[in-house]
Amino acid sequence: MNSIKSFSDLAQCGRLEVHLVGGFSDDRQLSQKLTHQLLSEFDRQEDDIHLVTLCVTELNDREENENHFPIIYGIAVNIKTAEIYRASFQDRGPEEELRAARALAGGPMISIYDAKTEQLRIGPYSWMPFPHVDFWLQQDDKQILENLSTSPLAEPPHFVEHIRSTLMFLKKYPTPTHTLFPGNKALLYKKNEDGLWEKITAPGS
Repeated sequence: MNSIKSFSDLAQCGRLEVHLVGGFSDDRQLSQKLTHQLLSEFDRQEDDIHLVTLCVTELNDREENENHFPIIYGIAVNIKTAEIYRASFQDRGPEEELRAARALAGGPMISIYDAKTEQLRIGPYSWMPFPHVDFWLQQDDKQILENLSTSPLAEPPHFVEHIRSTLMFLKKYPTPTHTLFPGNKALLYKKNEDGLWEKITAPGS
């Protein structure tokens, strides 16, 4: 909220709008709990917030052979027209394995994009060595899917391959602070004229 409001300090009109998309009727009801937490948090805000889109849990659920799946897995927003549309992403941005490793190792959700500088700021991160990493790497696809996913039946096809590569990364870098972040500094990326992410190299490095 503070990040959004910092861009509209001088605005004389307008309103705060929320679009919630995601989750489905999963067996563990994790989507329902998360949706309730989000709505409760918005309700606690002092600002007037207008809920414009709500496509969550049962409203984003389809059933196939008695199994539940999300209808929409991902969305994108055209920031010039405010159009919201379904999207899938082949390119998941810089340092994907590093970011995935941090998440699998239990790191909390954070925003890595600084809209004011238009840069991605990644890290520095630290994590403890992943427990039993060799054991998990020896497991078959079924075991990984059933034990390392919150919704095994609804995962996209690349899920197991993604988890395996992330586990390999965690094995290679059990303590990442000094090896992946020289001088304990963040990795910075900015888009070039072609719209591709480029690493920003600090002077003298």
